[in-house]
Amino acid sequence: MSRMYDSIEPNVIDEEMLQKAVEEQGPKDEAGILAKNEGINFKDVLALQLDFRNILKIDNLWQFKNLTKLQLDNNIIEKIEALDTLVHLVWLDLSFNNIEVIEGLDALVKLQDLSLYNNRISKIENLDTLQELQVFSIGNNNIQTLENVIYLRKFKNLRTLNLTGNPVCENEVYTTFIAAYLPDLVYLDFRLVDDNTREMALIKYQYSIEEMRHGETLASAKQQVLDAQQKQVEYHKLAYVEYLNGSFLFDSMFADDPEAPKLLYLPGVPELLEIYKTKFVAICENLFEYGLKQYEKREAEVALFYECLNEALEENHQLCSKYLHDFEEKNHGVIDMIQNLSDNQVIEMKLAEYNFEITKLSDVLMTEEMLLVDQLEEVIKDFERNIADLVSNFIENEQGMMAQCRDLENQHHEKLLEISVNTLEKIVKSEFDEEIPDDVRMLFVDKDTIVNAVNASHDIHLLKIDNREDEIITKANNWVSTLVEKVHKTEIQRNRSRVMEINQYVDHLRSELDNMDILET
Repeated sequence: MSRMYDSIEPNVIDEEMLQKAVEEQGPKDEAGILAKNEGINFKDVLALQLDFRNILKIDNLWQFKNLTKLQLDNNIIEKIEALDTLVHLVWLDLSFNNIEVIEGLDALVKLQDLSLYNNRISKIENLDTLQELQVFSIGNNNIQTLENVIYLRKFKNLRTLNLTGNPVCENEVYTTFIAAYLPDLVYLDFRLVDDNTREMALIKYQYSIEEMRHGETLASAKQQVLDAQQKQVEYHKLAYVEYLNGSFLFDSMFADDPEAPKLLYLPGVPELLEIYKTKFVAICENLFEYGLKQYEKREAEVALFYECLNEALEENHQLCSKYLHDFEEKNHGVIDMIQNLSDNQVIEMKLAEYNFEITKLSDVLMTEEMLLVDQLEEVIKDFERNIADLVSNFIENEQGMMAQCRDLENQHHEKLLEISVNTLEKIVKSEFDEEIPDDVRMLFVDKDTIVNAVNASHDIHLLKIDNREDEIITKANNWVSTLVEKVHKTEIQRNRSRVMEINQYVDHLRSELDNMDILET
């Protein structure tokens, strides 16, 4: 079921192994030799074959960002790991290894063909994100129960399944059970699932399947509700107002307050608290609505900025393309014409003219790039100022609303303190007739005790309000600083790439002249 390596020297996936593997599977023609000599960029590799190399651990594949096919079969791999960066992988072969647990595949959402044949796996699991899976081979492992195979119902695109060589195959109803519970399966263990088998399976397991489908429908509906709620929360987080559309902040203030449940026994406090909560939640909901509107304004500002940016880039691209077209049209066939000349004086004159045209093109392109840089600098400055103003206004108004929450808390605290002191005076005078728990009565041993308890409760509430305010401000400021930094960095990289592109093009034109063998010595 697996490969032993007591007498085998385990290998690690290192740079040398990867380079060798890429070169071995590359083309053997002139282009392949040239690529080998100049070096191969791993990010350009689409298929990688690492079979029969005694690999013990998967590692160092992060550079193969565009890989679609990976062969790691016939090694001594014990754990599926380090594949998270291979998000474009469509085909993965991990057969004939020593893998015991299916794991580490969550990021491979495009995977269509997966082979785990001949390993040590005892449970089909941890494949939930592989919704594109069409072919799954897990034969020659240790799958024991038919119930475990039901897990594969969630893969609606699965058409080919191989389980041969597992203990589960010895069950007398194996084929019928799988045909019933995986009705879209076309091939099972290299054989076509015929209509007769499918019909017999549906009859045999009709009621069980109907019950399961009902459960799946309910679970699916519940999951859709949860997904929609989570999507809403993620949207609210972008606006920094998650959970402010209700009593969450207010409830959290009292959830962490050990004195609040005790103080609730005091006369008039439940009514006081209800009034406080109503007003507090109203402010939170106002902040929530305001935050969403401000988020939309920020997004609109960002969209407008990139629209202006792309317009400027497109205009520059069109203009520079025209310059290049005019140059190529004017100088079409110049090199061939010069090579056919025999008069050295005329040749030198034509070469000088062509060099002048190249220099003029270079100057024009560089000038347009500098003009574009200046133009984009102004666009970026305007954007930076506008987005900073939006965030600043948002923070200022958010602080104002949080101040209202603090004012409400202070007012509540004063009234609560007044009720507490009055209650103490009644208890001291034996005028308090209401029944209260012993732990509440212990707060009224003296004035300092009850005042300290009310103040401690107040401090907890204020801290919750302060923390939420600081969280909103920090997130908003971090967002704008990160965005502006990214804009500047992207523009610097664009400018450098453009200047390099112009220089490379000009160098190419001049290298054509250098390679001409036209002047006799």
